[in-house]
Formats: sequence, structure tokens, C-alpha cells
Amino acid sequence: MSPAPSKRRQQRDADQNNQITLTIESLSGSGSGIGRARGQTVFVPFTIPGERVRARITGKRDGVTQAEGLELIEASADRVYPVCEGYLTASCVRCGWQHIDYPAQLLLKHDLLADQLERLGQIKNPNILPLVPAVEQWNYLSQVVWQVTGGAYLKLPGRAGAPVRHRACALIHPDILNLFDSLDFGEGGLTGISRLRIQRGSDGAMMIVLNAETEDAPELELDMDASINLTLPDNEPVNLIGSSFSQYEIGAVSVRATVGAFFRPNVSMIAPLVNAVLALLDLKGGERVLDLYAGVGVFSAFIAPHVSALTLVESYPPAVTDADVNLEGFSHVDIIEGGVEAVLPELEGQYDAAVVDPARGLNDAVIAGINDLGVHKLVYVSDDAAELARDARILAKTGWKLQESRPIDTMPQTPFFDTAALFHKSE
Repeated sequence: MSPAPSKRRQQRDADQNNQITLTIESLSGSGSGIGRARGQTVFVPFTIPGERVRARITGKRDGVTQAEGLELIEASADRVYPVCEGYLTASCVRCGWQHIDYPAQLLLKHDLLADQLERLGQIKNPNILPLVPAVEQWNYLSQVVWQVTGGAYLKLPGRAGAPVRHRACALIHPDILNLFDSLDFGEGGLTGISRLRIQRGSDGAMMIVLNAETEDAPELELDMDASINLTLPDNEPVNLIGSSFSQYEIGAVSVRATVGAFFRPNVSMIAPLVNAVLALLDLKGGERVLDLYAGVGVFSAFIAPHVSALTLVESYPPAVTDADVNLEGFSHVDIIEGGVEAVLPELEGQYDAAVVDPARGLNDAVIAGINDLGVHKLVYVSDDAAELARDARILAKTGWKLQESRPIDTMPQTPFFDTAALFHKSE
């Protein structure tokens, strides 16, 4: 009778059975390479279309087979050496394309948008304008969030779900990293805090934002050259030290954003995004325009000089206050606090165009409200190509047609980007 195989041999045999060799054919929306092996679709991170790799199957996530690369058999000519030393091992969720030459990243993002619009949006041969490249490819993040574990440890979100300790990052602005390295809360000093954000204004002013887990603000003793704010569980901001808002320069326009208000982290690419929106709107000077999910009024600040009437709608009260300040020089701008679904039915008159920048797509009530107000030109801004494509399919059911899309590389070294898409309503 043969002896039972050892556990080590069983593990080795299992590893060998899980090993596959495949050619990467395309990329997923999350940036992983996609290939086929053993009759199934397999996702392999840190790969490029055209490459041939040996990989090990690690399991399934969301019904898709996941694998990790073991050997690069045939490398793409677009492969470059990553800047971050711990790029492949740190498992930070922030970037996943440092191994791809930047010009190739632009082409791949164009292809990702086309794939989503065709496959999810059911749009044949979508008209996609050339992607706007990033002004800064590195050190461009003006705000970063760390998760707090154990009341003291600060970690970045991890690719596998669990947070990871990783201090160095080639995407984060050096001033943020320097402030982070100086933090010393002591053992248990962050008890009751779930997340810590560090952000930098265009003027160089630094801010620390602490997300509290309860309504009770923790006692903190900090001595540093930075404003400190707290956000309660309902996202209500509480100013502790210094300023409650950051100031940003977008082209020739200065805007402020209070703690808790949404603001894109790559400030250098907001002006190109605004320019894309203005080009798609093609304003002539007499239009009535809606700015929905408007935040602190960035788009409105640039639209206002070119229209006869502008209505801004935003649900977050501090952002509405910011919009009041950012647009105080325009008497023809109406700023309304409230949810878009609730506000649209209350508006009077007809509108020519609308800009929407939703966090989680458009629902039927919002689309119906836009239609009822006579809007015939819609510029949809999204940082999620799949969500944009799904909404394009829904909009088509009520007579909207996607005319053209302009992708903007707001997140270089990652598979993520923003898109400004122009829809026209058929008569």
C-alpha cells in the first residue's frame, strides 16, 4: 500500500493544477488583463494586451476567474519599469498601470470607453474624440484618504479589499506625503476615527480631515501647520483648527470647497475637463442652462458668463454655500439646495441645455424631469465609463442620442478617467 502524499506535495500538486498559460486579449474596466484558458475568462492584473503569461488561478470574484501572474513569457513593447518600488507587492488600490508606457495608456483608455459604449450602451461605432492627456503624470493627487485600523494605524485601500500599510506613492503630491510622515497621534490616538484625509489647496495650504465614527468629536492634541476638520457620520463638517475650506485655482478662476464637498483630486485636469464641457455645450449667449449635481459650482463658474440664465442644483448644504461664494458675481444664476429629483419638478420655464455630474448615474425621475423642462442638449460628465454607457442606453429610450464623447485623463497610471459626453434630444 503506497503511503499517503504529504501535505506539501498535495499543495504543490494543487498549485500546478491551478497554473495556466494564456494570451492577454483585452483589458477590463478595472484595468486587469483579460484572457481565456480552460474554457473560461480569466482576469490577470499587471498585464497588457498581446502579452503571453503563465499565471495561477487564485479564485473567483463577482463570478469572474481571477489569477496572479507567475511568468511573463512574451512581453509587450509598451511595458515599462514601474516607478513605485513596491508596485507589484504593496497591493495598493490606487494605481495599476505603472507598467504601461504613458502613450499606450491613452490608447487603452480610448479602447475601454469604446468597448463600454458599444457593449453596455449598445451604441455602434461611437464617436469618441481624442483623449486629453494629463498635464502631470506623477505627484498629481491633491487629496488622499487613509483608513484607520486599531485606532492608530493608517493604511491605504488595498486591491484585495483589506487595507495595506504603504507610505510611498508616486501619485501623491509630495507636500501630502511630508505631512503624513510627520503625523504622530500616539497609541490609540485615532480611536473613534474611521478615515483620515490629507488635502492640499492650490495655495499650498494643508488640511487634515478626520471622519468620526460617532457624533462625539474625539479630543486631539496636534501641533502642525495645517487646518484640522472633522466630519460626523452624516458628513456634517466640524471645524477644529484653521480653515474649514480649501481654495483651488481652475485656470483663471478661484473656487473654494468646504470639507465634505466633492472635489476632483487631480486639480490640474479640472480646467481641461471644464474646457471639454464648454466645447460640447457650444453656447451662443442666450441659453438657459441647468447644472445638476453641481457641487461647489465649478462648471457653473465657467458657464455663467456665456448664458442668459443658469440654475444650479446641489444637495449638500456646505457645497451650496461654497457655490454662493464662488458665483457671487453673477446675478442671473439661481442656486438651489436640494436633491435633483425633488427640485426638477418645481422648476418653471424651459431650458436649452443641461450639465449633469452624478455620483451614481441618473435615475428615471431625473431623466423624466430633464425631458419635461424641454432640454435638448445634455452634457454628461462621468468618471465611470460603464455607468455612462448604461445610462446612454436608458437615455436612448426617451429619444436621446449620444453624439460624441471626450475622454480626459484625470487619473494617469490608473485605468480610470473622466468623460464628457454630448447627447442630443430628437424632436
